[in-house]
Parts: sequence; structure tokens; C-alpha cells
Amino acid sequence: MTKASAQELNCQVEINASQIEGVSKDSFNTLTEAITDYMNTTQFTNAQFSPMERIDCKLFFVITEYTDNENYTGTLQIQSTRPVYNTNYNSTMINFKDTAVSFTYQQGEPLIFNQNHMESNLTAILNYWAYFIIAMDFDSFSPRGGDPWYDRLQAIVQMGQSSGEVGWKAFDDNKNRAAVLAAFTDPATVDLRDMVYQYHRKGLDEMALSTEKGRKVITDNLATITKVYKANSMSVGLTMFKDSKLDELVNVYSKAPQTERTDVYKILEEIYPTETKRLDAIKKGSEK
Repeated sequence: MTKASAQELNCQVEINASQIEGVSKDSFNTLTEAITDYMNTTQFTNAQFSPMERIDCKLFFVITEYTDNENYTGTLQIQSTRPVYNTNYNSTMINFKDTAVSFTYQQGEPLIFNQNHMESNLTAILNYWAYFIIAMDFDSFSPRGGDPWYDRLQAIVQMGQSSGEVGWKAFDDNKNRAAVLAAFTDPATVDLRDMVYQYHRKGLDEMALSTEKGRKVITDNLATITKVYKANSMSVGLTMFKDSKLDELVNVYSKAPQTERTDVYKILEEIYPTETKRLDAIKKGSEK
């Protein structure tokens, strides 16, 4: 019998500080260890996960500025994956760069989890992305299964906005953390969450049993992308879909009938006109 664990994430953390000169690398090594420990030992939810069910994810920080008062500034690439039923394949759920990362961290300082209070901007950023990863994962297994964690994300964003720290302010940046949350919760674009479920649970998972049936679900649900585009052509949700799914769609449609590939191409070409190479690959498919 597999022992259940409360911990949700299996998170790799990497920090690239190659742009910073004259600073001991020990500072960045200590920070890497602290973040790794925080992400992999914090119980973010009351859900039970077996060790094999933990969500694989990665945080890749690039530090571009570092000051003597131990303030770090840079970017954070967030990636997470989800296994597809009855296969050895892992589907990319999130592949996103947070470009407004700034925090203060003193070497050796413990990172403390507190869901009701903003302990620091660093823990707020980590909490935000931890809950977003979890919410997306839950949505992929049941219709809007991530509801409790989207509620938690809303609280984190509100605390962040009250703090005055960068990356949290609504309408300040159409790709910051507030904008990402809005893309998946605003009424005009919330259908992205339903697509997450249909695409993964009814689409990819089903393809292991019936390629045509699962692929048809994905094809039908691509209409959601068009709907979101018409509601908000600048929605970061569209960018997130592109960066996590276009390469995968090349494989999904590699052996699809020409009519189906053409339909998918027409849907995506309107929204992603600069993605010529990947869209052409979808349209052409591969040899039977």
C-alpha cells in the first residue's frame, strides 16, 4: 500500500546568477536550498498525494541585479507537467516567465509559510506559483477542480497589491501575476479552465485508448481559444496556451486527417500569426 503524503510538489529549483559579479556564490547556493526546501516540504493544501502523485515542476530564476542589502531582482521561469494516462508521456501544463521578480533575502533566513499573512515578497511569489501549479493540475483532472486554490490565489494577489511590491498590481502589466490570475478567473476568459479539463482528461488521456476520439475532443475545444481571443486578444492566457501547447499539438495532429489539420490550422493561425513554423507543421502532419 502506498503511503499518502500531504506534500503536493516535486519541485526542482535552479538559480542562474552569472550576470552578477563580485558576489560569493554561497549566497545563491543558500537561496537555492531554501527555496527548494520550501517548495518541497510545505503543505500548501489539505489534499492527500502519494509520492508518485506529486506534481513535477521547476522554478528557474535568473538574477540580473543584486545589491548589498541583499535585494534580488530578475525573472522566474515556471514549468509544470502532468502525466497522461496509460502512457510514459508528460504533458506541459505551464511554461511561463514571470518578469517582475524582486525580493529581499538574508543568507540563512528561514522561509516561513503563512497563508493568512504575507511574510515576504519571496514567499508570496513562491506561494502564488505553487497554488497556480496545483490549481491547474486539479482543473485538468476534474471540471474546475482547482476552485479552492484559485480562491487562495486571489487572496495572495490582494496581499501582494497591498504590499506595494512589483508584479501584483492589476492592469499595471498584462502579463504579471494579477493578469495571469485574471485570465483564468474573469468571466470573459474563465472558459480556459474548462478547456484545461477537456484538453487533458477528455482529450489526451482518452487518446491512449482511442486516438480519434480523444483528438476530436481537443479539436472541438480549441474553439475556446477563439472565444478568449475575441473577448480579450491581449489575454496572457493565450500566450500561456501557446508556450505550453503548440509543440504538443504538432504531435497530436501529426497523423490526423487533412481536413481536421486544416481546421485546427485556421483556428490557431488567426490567433498566433507569427508561429508559422509550428502551425505549418500542424497543417502538413506526417506520413501515415
